[in-house]
Amino acid sequence: MALLSDFTSFADAQQHATSARLWDLFAGTREHFNIANEAILRHADGAGRAAVRVAHADGTNEILSFDVLASGAARFAHWLDANGVEKGERIAFMLEPSLPFYVCLFGAMLHGAISVPLFTLFGPDALRLRVEDCTPAILLTNAEKAPMACTIAGPRVVVADDALLETLEGYPGTYTPQTSGEDLACFQYTSGTTRELPEAVRHTHRSLVTLMFAALYGTGIRPGDEFFCPSSPAWGHGLWHGTLAPLGLGITTGTMGRGKFDAVRLMEALQEFGITNMSAAATHYRMMKNTGRSGDFTFAIRKLSYTGEPIDPATLDWIDATFGVDACSMYGTTEIGVVLVNYPGAKDFTVKPGSLGKPVPGLELQVQRPDGTPVEPGEVGELMLRRKSGWLSTKDRAKIDADGYFYHCGRADDVIISAGWTMSAVEIENTLLKHEDVRECAVIGAPDEKRGQVVKAFVISPRLPAESFVKELQDFTRTRLAQHEFPRIVEFVDELPKTPAGKVNRKVLRDREAAAATPA
Repeated sequence: MALLSDFTSFADAQQHATSARLWDLFAGTREHFNIANEAILRHADGAGRAAVRVAHADGTNEILSFDVLASGAARFAHWLDANGVEKGERIAFMLEPSLPFYVCLFGAMLHGAISVPLFTLFGPDALRLRVEDCTPAILLTNAEKAPMACTIAGPRVVVADDALLETLEGYPGTYTPQTSGEDLACFQYTSGTTRELPEAVRHTHRSLVTLMFAALYGTGIRPGDEFFCPSSPAWGHGLWHGTLAPLGLGITTGTMGRGKFDAVRLMEALQEFGITNMSAAATHYRMMKNTGRSGDFTFAIRKLSYTGEPIDPATLDWIDATFGVDACSMYGTTEIGVVLVNYPGAKDFTVKPGSLGKPVPGLELQVQRPDGTPVEPGEVGELMLRRKSGWLSTKDRAKIDADGYFYHCGRADDVIISAGWTMSAVEIENTLLKHEDVRECAVIGAPDEKRGQVVKAFVISPRLPAESFVKELQDFTRTRLAQHEFPRIVEFVDELPKTPAGKVNRKVLRDREAAAATPA
């Protein structure tokens, strides 16, 4: 019988894609299933085939084979046994993509411990909150971060360097996992900002199976793809869609490694590795566009997807001109997974620019009014996902069109109400980004005594700030939207606050404005 990965069309996805058939993609069963075995060990055949390509900021590449990762993970699992780690204990690691990172990630899961990847730019407070929450037995990091990690009570801190890898060489290069599909495999901290400590989403080994709906229909990965995802594997997109999903199908993946992110370096990697399928954050595409250097490279891209936030129309135009393929949105959250996709590679699916696409096979989504009734096409409401217990709110606003495509209209708290007018921060941002002198921007509702809120835009531009430029941006916006839809306040900034996952953090901007408006 054909596997789901053999089908590429939208029609086949609707006809054949079921949860039961996802299991056919793997070797394990519900009773005996392990992510490390499915993603690494079963593809290690001694041929030295590349599993992960890491493009470091200094221009060097690190190519890691399935064989090397399989033996390294096994040795790390034996090392955990030798250090008294029990099944179900947490192993945290704060490392950049590299051999030690992947050895720790897969070795802990192979052992039956729980992998906890942590973002390498965490400061002491952010790290302490997560360590106190997940209480790891061991925290692995690099030599630079080790002194900070040692100030946190609880875990044993181990430097994951060449000395550790040399120690691991003394252990056997094979290990038999003893986990079921229901055993916990990974704790994933979200990059959200609504809580002091974002909640850890607890994933079982079976999560790799359900993930494949997003992989097949969100990123469109298929055997034969040369895949790349520049998002950090400390976050959901980089770990699950950029690492575990492609490796689970035996597909070589790639990512960015040590050093500050450089959009030119990303384009170099796309060219050098002959990447045919990339999934990235919206910010990555925007940063590549802003370099003005895309014409220096030759690309082999056949499929593109993005997530995190909508892409503005100007960047979508650049993607079309640069890669000549549709940019396919993939919408979801760490908590609920990917639920709306654009089926990259499906020739019978029309990608509508700016659309979130249509539901993953088997899911039902609806845009609803406050009273729970479904909206009419073009009407904005709250995006809801049907679960067994009823409708679950995504906390996002959306609309649908007459063809059943969904469109993102901002977070529920990104709606701006000024003097009775309701406006979308995202819509105003997209309009400002069409201006040739606007590189990045963020729009919020700033407190105003007369109007309740007024639209305020934070703008990054190569032009010098001036009142005439402010008026130019205001007129540019109001003539394209409506007379009342324009930023009454424009502040020019050098950078915008962003979440670790790369999304513009409007909450930080709103909090700043609220604090400034509060009397001392």
